[in-house]
Amino acid sequence: MMNLYTYVVSRLKSEKGQGIVEYALLLAFVVAIAGVALSTDSGLGEAIKGVFDNTANTLSGNTGANPPAGGGN
Repeated sequence: MMNLYTYVVSRLKSEKGQGIVEYALLLAFVVAIAGVALSTDSGLGEAIKGVFDNTANTLSGNTGANPPAGGGN
């Protein structure tokens, strides 16, 4: 009986699994935030997509804006 008690107490004091639990909670938090941000109901997903699209267009040189009048030569 004492060996069982000692085993249980030593397992409860062990912090080996604490890191795994913390990482699992952090991953669940990130997934939940991403799910809310990218849901179609919130509109936030469309806003994020718009920012990325604008950035990609700017980097590729295709801003989608009209060229300035006068030709710029």
